[in-house]
Amino acid sequence: MAKKEFLEDHQEEADGANAKQLSRDDFPPNFFFGVATSAYQVEGAAEEGGRGPSIWDEFSHIKGKILDGSTGDVAVDQYHRYKEDVELIAKLGFDAYRFSISWSRIFPDGLGTKVNVEGISYYNNLINALLEKGIQPYVTLYHWDLPLHLHEAIGGWLNREIVNYFAIYAETCFASFGDRVKNWITINEPLQTAVNGYGNGIFAPGRWENSSVEQYLVAHHQILAHSTAVSIYRKKYKEHQGGQIGLSVDCEWSEANSSSVEDTTAASRRLDFHLGWYLHPIYYGDYPEVMREQLGDNLPKFTEEEKELIMNSVDFVGLNHYTSRFIADVAESPDQGDFYKAQKMARLVQWEDGELIGEKAASEWLYIVPWGIRKVLNYITQKYNNPTIIITENGMDDEENDLCPLQDMLDDKLRVSYYKKYLAEVAKAIRDGADVRGYFAWSLLDNFEWAQGYTKRFGLVYVDYNNHLTRHPKSSAYWFLRFLKGSEQKSGKQE
Repeated sequence: MAKKEFLEDHQEEADGANAKQLSRDDFPPNFFFGVATSAYQVEGAAEEGGRGPSIWDEFSHIKGKILDGSTGDVAVDQYHRYKEDVELIAKLGFDAYRFSISWSRIFPDGLGTKVNVEGISYYNNLINALLEKGIQPYVTLYHWDLPLHLHEAIGGWLNREIVNYFAIYAETCFASFGDRVKNWITINEPLQTAVNGYGNGIFAPGRWENSSVEQYLVAHHQILAHSTAVSIYRKKYKEHQGGQIGLSVDCEWSEANSSSVEDTTAASRRLDFHLGWYLHPIYYGDYPEVMREQLGDNLPKFTEEEKELIMNSVDFVGLNHYTSRFIADVAESPDQGDFYKAQKMARLVQWEDGELIGEKAASEWLYIVPWGIRKVLNYITQKYNNPTIIITENGMDDEENDLCPLQDMLDDKLRVSYYKKYLAEVAKAIRDGADVRGYFAWSLLDNFEWAQGYTKRFGLVYVDYNNHLTRHPKSSAYWFLRFLKGSEQKSGKQE
């Protein structure tokens, strides 16, 4: 991509204009701001409270699977410290907390035969603590931690029966918590489970041997599980509980590397494989045509009855967005794995002159590209008939550094800049016409970052892993505090 040409066409998006003047007033009065976590990353208490093991418990204990050899056995111990964390969320001024329920804490074997009352009690306590502080709970039913027994006994997401077990689990949660929980997310980033769990094996359950078939079957069953849970909620709970239910998909924005037909088509193809894989069935009843063309019989087919089930099975689209790429048309993708090879594109991180697309965060995949979030929000709006959108994750990470003084780790200037600029672009997308209702920063706390262990820190709040998991709000947490209270401009203070 030629930077000069891009900047001339997209000057307002590219320069993060008005980011410094950003205020709460740039968003609609009913727009909400929250923070997010997931169960395996923060809860700990892996063998307490009647919880059964998940696929991540087993995977993280296999030598060599996690970068620093760590596990989520203790994580950041939110199971025991939830009151402290809820107090933090309240003090920082957030309206909402997105967390996930550990399936194996509700049904230790995943089968739905016997409810673990201790698990129900824990989440009741967490939900009640949030509501007492005026914080709305947004509950994710599945954030990658499948009960291990379901994987071992039936093959987990590879078996169509998983849909029935997920339905039992989801309904148990609706019945147990839905009198107070009004916002549900069925599955978080199903693409990551499919591709990283069953395509290249870097996430639990670590399968890759038959990736050309398995990852698409897993995705198929996740869509059916999602839509079955939504159907149950709408038929039995929505009317008297008055809530809403959606799905969280992830998408890095794909910008064509040039104005050529080939690159433009490649960028479109990339978005169909990334977003369309899950949103096309929901809005159009089937997978994108380009996926059918590239994958053939490896892509499962929906029956007519299933198409009826999945169509319009969201009240909102949850979007997890962090970064963007330039996309070039190539005969063979340099990225490893069947999923990427089928897309026939290269994901580039440099302008034509060699300058990076944006400053790099700690993770090798995360470049800071604020204009991308506006583009993906507008794309979803135009492609999928202007749905209600909630940004369910957005953030960046720092590298863990034991040698760095605590005060330096807390002074996270780059993260403050990231949030200012990305939120400025969200405000622009709303002005463009995107129906964005809320925003969750990822993450409330530094935590177990999957295959990267504790080597990456995404938190607004620093967790001292070497000193009793003590919590220390970072500069970014205090920026949000001022922003949400409307004092960012008044104070005149800029990080």
